[in-house]
Formats: sequence, structure tokens, C-alpha cells
Amino acid sequence: MKVKPITLEGKYVLLCPPSINDLDGLSSAAQDGEIWNNPYALFPSIGEMSEYLQDLLKDSKTILPFIIIHKQSNKIAGTTRYLNIDYDNYRLEIGHTWIAKSYRRTAVNTESKFLMLQHAFEKLNCIAVEIRTDALNEVSRKAIERLGAKQDGILRNHKIMRNVRIRDTAPYSVIQSEWPSVKEKILQRIVNHDNNYK
Repeated sequence: MKVKPITLEGKYVLLCPPSINDLDGLSSAAQDGEIWNNPYALFPSIGEMSEYLQDLLKDSKTILPFIIIHKQSNKIAGTTRYLNIDYDNYRLEIGHTWIAKSYRRTAVNTESKFLMLQHAFEKLNCIAVEIRTDALNEVSRKAIERLGAKQDGILRNHKIMRNVRIRDTAPYSVIQSEWPSVKEKILQRIVNHDNNYK
């Protein structure tokens, strides 16, 4: 499994490796909806964005970040990444995804997940791809389930959040044998977004 920086392109989004020039675009996207106020995740505030981008730019064998660009507007819509890359077992996780409020409930997140799943299964030959979320985040859990991922259990007392709440995490996954049917399901969801895409 050779995981290296790559640009993934769909109809609506480009997933690009981060650049030092992305600071203003990331800050603007983060401010749209104030993503740092999300109670279920640890997303950066405007003051933390420079350090956040520096972390994205660091070489890592276990993390591969992407900047999500909305093609029609050519604006940064958010960011996502592969993480917990397990080369020996051909597994990885898709996560740390945040999207500006203007692009939520559109095809942006669905197509981003699709492109990353497709690359993981069809190019990297992964046997499983994991997606995790806060066990209390019902909106995120339903969105992951709509993709066709299956819940693997609950990671109890998994993270300490900013408000000192101890988070349980709900891990989901798609395995290699499920990818063809999941792929068709997601593609259909993207087609259905065409009618109400902004």
C-alpha cells in the first residue's frame, strides 16, 4: 500500500494536498459556521488556524490530509484526511472532516467521502476503511450510515473534549467486499443531490 499526496477530482469537488497558501481560505471556511463551536469534535478556531495548517503540511506516514475545494466557486469548503494508516493491514480511517456551513447538506461531503473511499479501495487496495464520530452526534452517525458504513461498536471513554466531557466514539467501517454496493449507493446519492445543489 503506497499512500502519497494526490489530487482527487469529482464533479463538485477537488481534494488537494494542503499548501502554505491555504491559510486565508481555510480561515474563511472555518468562520462560515464557526466550526470550532462544534461540541462533538476538536476543530480549529481562527487563532489556531496557522498552527493547524502547519500540522497539515508536516510529513507523516500515518496521516494524509486534503483541502476540499468547491469547483464551481473555486473556494475552500473545508478539509479532511486519511489517518491511522495501517500499511501492514491495508486499513485506514477517513476523518477530521469539517466543512463550511454554506456547503453542508450539499454534495460536497458525500462526494468527498466517495472519492476517498474509491481511492482507498480501488487504488490503495484497502481491506477496510473506518469512519469515526462522537457517539452523541446523531446527525453525523446517520450521515455515515447513509453512506453504507456499518457500526463496529463503541470506543468507551475515548477522548477528552474541550469542555472536559469524556467522549465515547462510534466507529463505523466499510470492508472491501461491501465496496461495490456502497459505491453504487453513494453514486446514487450524488445524482440525487443534483436537483438541490447550491
